[in-house]
Amino acid sequence: MRLQREGYSARQVVQEHSYVAEMWKVLSMPDLLIFLDASFATCNRRKALNWLEHEYLEQRRRLRHAKEHCDLYIETDALTSDEVLQSVLQALQELSPGDRPPATAGRTHPTPES
Repeated sequence: MRLQREGYSARQVVQEHSYVAEMWKVLSMPDLLIFLDASFATCNRRKALNWLEHEYLEQRRRLRHAKEHCDLYIETDALTSDEVLQSVLQALQELSPGDRPPATAGRTHPTPES
């Protein structure tokens, strides 16, 4: 995960298969929740998922709670992965020191779920 390489203790919570709306809180209890969003067309193009639209809409429904409670929301359709990373890093730097998530002591390596 690219945020880990920048020194943040970051984790991707794969929740799209969950029926528990607050799974993101249960699994990781984040200091800060970042929600990266993308349209149906963009998701299919980036991941070659071949989803049907109703599957995409169901995922959005399942992720609604996380989206409503996120600290940082980024619509990623028009951004490259580098631009998304820079947007996140800039937003983290703009937080007051007391509101920033703790950085790790050193660089970390991606975890298997990344």
